[in-house]
Amino acid sequence: MYSNTIIVIAGPTAVGKTAVAIQLAQALNTHIISADSRQCFQELDIAVAKPTPEQLAAVKHYFIGSYSIYHKVDAGIFEQYALQSAQEIFAHNKVAVMVGGTGLYINAFCNGIDSMPTVNDAIRKQVIEQYNALGLSWLQLQVQEKDPVFWQVAEQQNPQRLMRALEFILSTGESITTYRKGIAVQRPFRIIKVALELPRELLQQNINIRVDEMVAAGLLKEAEQLLPHRHLNALQTVGYTELFDYFDGNGSLTEAFNRIKIHTRQYAKRQMTMFRKNDDYHWINLSEKTKEVAVEEILMLINKD
Repeated sequence: MYSNTIIVIAGPTAVGKTAVAIQLAQALNTHIISADSRQCFQELDIAVAKPTPEQLAAVKHYFIGSYSIYHKVDAGIFEQYALQSAQEIFAHNKVAVMVGGTGLYINAFCNGIDSMPTVNDAIRKQVIEQYNALGLSWLQLQVQEKDPVFWQVAEQQNPQRLMRALEFILSTGESITTYRKGIAVQRPFRIIKVALELPRELLQQNINIRVDEMVAAGLLKEAEQLLPHRHLNALQTVGYTELFDYFDGNGSLTEAFNRIKIHTRQYAKRQMTMFRKNDDYHWINLSEKTKEVAVEEILMLINKD
């Protein structure tokens, strides 16, 4: 019987993870570890839907604004950061909450991550620049030609995963799949996984509302300030890339905002696909239950054993 527990709250963007996680953490008098690959950057706020100052004040969060966009942050770094953060929380509480939509980071924390060679920074920069200039179809063709083994199992519409595979094989001469053994480590604590969902039309409505709120909060100005850093990996993110295209003269501002909504919906769909592949998740439909009922259900899961 494990003495400590991590409760993971996952799900697609705009489903309501942050609100549920905060209420759960307050009920448990504990802290939150964010599992979001973009909210960890200090310079990114509006486009990545970083928790508000009020939310951050309500419950202590780890891995929010912890790094600069100039730092290389990946699943391996998150794994070590989150493990250390969990131990800090366990010193005062037997339960910690992890919340986020970056499935790769959650998997790294829960199951460990394979050790991989370092990717050449110049090659990474070149791949990003070429993707920004030539688009997804170019990236797909490059991966298909240079790493056909990975291509067969790849999320073929996910530019982040494709760029990672391309830069890896260009740097090492080997497929990234060579280093993915998939052998899960055994963590010294219990892990309970919960995923939140909404019917497609409600989630799309939430996404549209969220993007409109981001625009009202100053998303355009934020993207403009970050334009000089567009080559950095942290800025290869929905909400920024579309506006960078607009600054380049590609389309109107209205079209850019609409593309953000479309790409966010596509990202949410990929998230759902990834989480659905894992049978360990206990699913909660927030259209059928209030946030309070969802928290009560999660508390029952924690106390079940």
